[in-house]
Amino acid sequence: MTRPLAFVAGPLMLMGLAACEPVQTGGGAGMSRPANVPESVASIAAPYQDLTTARIRPDDGCYWYTHIGPVETTELPLRTANGNPICTRPTS
Repeated sequence: MTRPLAFVAGPLMLMGLAACEPVQTGGGAGMSRPANVPESVASIAAPYQDLTTARIRPDDGCYWYTHIGPVETTELPLRTANGNPICTRPTS
């Protein structure tokens, strides 16, 4: 009875430890600090997004915001109500 328990408990423990990876909260490569969003950007942004965390990424020139969900925190592009990304320069 001990051997089958070890076959089940071992992989479960490894999966549990895999969830202990640190989460990057900002300041990483390609990220900038939160900035005040201009009124022109706030007026076209979809209402469900957190504008207080919006920032412009230097690598693509687009606004991104931090979405804090029930499971994970994710950086998402700031979008208009139509779903278009809001950028400071045209995408190439």
